[in-house]
Amino acid sequence: MKMFLIGLIAGPVALAACGFLYLRMGYAPVATAAPPLPMERTITHMALNARIDKEAPKSAPFAASEDDMKSAAHLYRAHCAVCHGIPGGGKTAIAKGMFPKPPELLVGTGVTDDPAGETFWKVANGIRLTGMPAFGQSLSAREMWQIILMLAGADKLPESAQAMLKAPLPAE
Repeated sequence: MKMFLIGLIAGPVALAACGFLYLRMGYAPVATAAPPLPMERTITHMALNARIDKEAPKSAPFAASEDDMKSAAHLYRAHCAVCHGIPGGGKTAIAKGMFPKPPELLVGTGVTDDPAGETFWKVANGIRLTGMPAFGQSLSAREMWQIILMLAGADKLPESAQAMLKAPLPAE
């Protein structure tokens, strides 16, 4: 029984020491070009999804008009396009160097199939260790909702908003 108790204590201490040495000696992949740690995606998505489920708004506070969509396209270009791109623009140099890679929100389904409240939470709060900043301090709630509603309906935007989004980005 005494050996069992010693093992019960020594096992976690040895595991913690190995983890510390792994980090302290520089073996952990910290560069954006390095592969993720085992189960990194699983663990981080589990925590993120639980937090979003708990805190995200359940619905948008207004229905977007064409003017909202044009404002959203302008805001998207100013704040989002550098990482998430524009239709037909491909990945920017900044996006190519990020880890994890930011999704192209206006290509394919983007976030059109995500609940709007989930996207609002991500825009307002940001996501740690991804490069996704929190815009809750720099954009108003209405501006964030305009962008989110534009992204949710990206497959059926008015021509005025599409034209603004498709204009080439300034040279990087």
